Amino acid sequence: MDQATLKYTLICDDVRLEMGNKMSLMGLFQNVFLPQFPATVVKFAILNHWIGQGTFESEIRIMDPNGNEAVRSRPAKFSVTAGGHADNITFFSNVTFKSAGTYTIQIVLAENVVEEKPIHIRLAERAPGSGSVN
Repeated sequence: MDQATLKYTLICDDVRLEMGNKMSLMGLFQNVFLPQFPATVVKFAILNHWIGQGTFESEIRIMDPNGNEAVRSRPAKFSVTAGGHADNITFFSNVTFKSAGTYTIQIVLAENVVEEKPIHIRLAERAPGSGSVN
């Protein structure tokens, strides 16, 4: 029987495959600080680690603070061999966040939401004296 269980989800700036089939994760985060809104994040990645057995289709949805869909990935297929695991990586490019707030990352498997993870989009505060000089 095909079944997959999501063990963890990580959000980061980038994921690279290194020699020896090792993954390198750059810039793990849960908070994003932006100078103004709307603002565009050029690139980030979401890594899902699955265990189980079978072939599956998943997607990622990012919901805004009001519960509306802000962005959705394309569906991606992955396979888990018996007793093994699969790492499903989704890259996002040029995602615009219209406002600050807590957004929700939904991990969807076979059209069912299997996990929700918050991502906090915040306004970056300027340090005192960092404004322009007249």
